[in-house]
Amino acid sequence: MLEANKRAILNRLKTVRGHLEAVITMVEEERYCADTMKQISALQASLEKANRVLLQNHLETCVIRAVQEGRASEIVDELMETMKYTPAVTGPLPDTKEEA
Repeated sequence: MLEANKRAILNRLKTVRGHLEAVITMVEEERYCADTMKQISALQASLEKANRVLLQNHLETCVIRAVQEGRASEIVDELMETMKYTPAVTGPLPDTKEEA
């Protein structure tokens, strides 16, 4: 894994971990449902962004290596199988204005 991608993923996941604890507290305290739902959506968006970085890393490292080794068909099949379980990757792009 590329070091920059690893750092980005770990930072995002650590943020998600803290945010998840806050959402759990919101549920325990029976906070307003709409507010809790918004926070859960924010968590999902953060996980989707982490997944996109993982996808980029996979394409830039593992996929390129597999193609160079003559395993293009195998790696494409693997990638298609993986994408079945990642609707954020195959769905619409999230708003990236905050990252600009």
